Amino acid sequence: MIQIKSKYIAAAAALCLLSLGSCKDFLEAVPDTRVEIKSVEQMRELLVDGYMQYGYAAVCELSTDNVIDNNSTETGFIRYNRASYSATDEELYRWQDVKLGMGSDTPSGVWEGCYHAIAVANAVLERIDEMEQNGEAAALNASDKDKFRAVKGEALLIRAYHHFILAQVFCMPYRGENLSNNDPGIPYMTAPETTVKPDYDRGTVTNVYKNIEQDLTEGLPLINDGLYEVPKYHFNKAAANAFAARFYLIMRDYPKVLDYATAAFNGNDPMQMVSTLWGNTGSLYYISDLGRYYTATARSNVMMCISAYSTWWRRFVSSGRYATNRKAKRATIEGPGVTWENCRWKRSSTNETFSMHPCFNGVCGTAGGQEYGTYFAGNCSEQFEYTDKIQGIGYCHMVRSEFTTETVLLDRAEAKAFMGDLEGCVADLKIWDEARKIGVSSTSSMIPMTGAAIERFYAKDTENFGIVKPLHIDEVFPGAAYTLTEANTPYVQACQHLRRVETVHTGQRWFDIKRFGLEVGHAYGRSVTDTDTLRTLDPRYAIQIPYEVVAAGMEPSPRLTTPVANATVSRGDVVCISE
Repeated sequence: MIQIKSKYIAAAAALCLLSLGSCKDFLEAVPDTRVEIKSVEQMRELLVDGYMQYGYAAVCELSTDNVIDNNSTETGFIRYNRASYSATDEELYRWQDVKLGMGSDTPSGVWEGCYHAIAVANAVLERIDEMEQNGEAAALNASDKDKFRAVKGEALLIRAYHHFILAQVFCMPYRGENLSNNDPGIPYMTAPETTVKPDYDRGTVTNVYKNIEQDLTEGLPLINDGLYEVPKYHFNKAAANAFAARFYLIMRDYPKVLDYATAAFNGNDPMQMVSTLWGNTGSLYYISDLGRYYTATARSNVMMCISAYSTWWRRFVSSGRYATNRKAKRATIEGPGVTWENCRWKRSSTNETFSMHPCFNGVCGTAGGQEYGTYFAGNCSEQFEYTDKIQGIGYCHMVRSEFTTETVLLDRAEAKAFMGDLEGCVADLKIWDEARKIGVSSTSSMIPMTGAAIERFYAKDTENFGIVKPLHIDEVFPGAAYTLTEANTPYVQACQHLRRVETVHTGQRWFDIKRFGLEVGHAYGRSVTDTDTLRTLDPRYAIQIPYEVVAAGMEPSPRLTTPVANATVSRGDVVCISE
């Protein structure tokens, strides 16, 4: 775990004694080159490093029904020679405890990345508390007082958000205060580490969510968009409200979801904020340009971006073993939907016929050959940072739009469905749908987004693609004020399906699988018996905490039965050859 000493940020860890000097001179010297935080501006600058540097997309997406094994007999195109990008991918796909890798795109990376960001936030918050206690804060001029409050707000949001991600990845889904009090949480860090190898208690899921809510509700009113030149790389007001809406969606507090989602639009018409990607692709020469265009901070639908070291995109373009293919492809980017079921396409290379929303025509790539899978280039694109252009080496980055107008709309639509406002739900879903028609050809076969169309399409999964699965949200979280009913179930199904399409490749489908209690089947390998199914409330809903953390003494999640202290390690390095 990243350690940040009290009042200091570690800038260098080693100190060399190059010549002999007096004992007195040596003892009076500053023991290292750490920088003491003194000014509000230093705190503001420090928070630039307060966002996770490793993404959760690969870890979560490989666990979902958005990915299949191209080597399995289920694919229909039998290819036994498809290699995994890493051994970690195989473990994640099979919902096994990860023992073969650490670094980017692994549970270790998620853990380290989140706790690093939390450590930065805690260092700032400790200094803020000190300034409030000793009177420094009261003595600031008006401009610095505004900045001081905004810095505190961002630090609190950073701490809340990264604990939230840790909980979504490493904990069982939130089940209400009583039931979640029996499930292991993750250590909620509220102060910098000051000891070597501290002993932390995981606590419970209930306590984690209470702490998140406290930080979130305290920090959100303090957010000030004027703090940064590029607010969308930080927790601005829209992103903070979008996070709050997502948090309360997990908590099943739907009135608050409605309030915070609406606040995220800041009085603007969502239809004027949604993406116009679909009608502007003609000006983009390379398919890789779509990702840069889709996640650009200048776009009105983007509320916050996060940049991470990741090779996740390469898994989709390298003809790899695990990809969005077959049923996974048909349930997402190359499959039917409530308004575009009649939009039929034929692929000449394979003679396949299928339904697909016209907006995806021309913005999807294929992994080597069509039989190896399809990916949406907009939210799965690499940006390469060269460290040596001659040798062609450097670091792989992925910039992801963590909060967008579209995801907030879908959160609000789901809240409306549970609260019985079915017309309001349809209205929000219609905004999502209409945005994808702007400037797009071949939309003549589409039908309007209506309640009748939703009730018909989501009545059952007629083509067996896994679009409509039984929802067990009331089993996961019993006793909620608003529950599934015969009337609202098709509308909730529509929300989860469109969110699945919207967030494909990002890992967020894993969050929905857990909170809805969805069952997921994975086939792998050559034998027809090589299959496994993740059932509702399966203990594997909680991805195992990193093995090195377990080896250091932290309690593992309940299903761990074998020791991991002596496991062989292959580091997941992010230094790659440019392609």
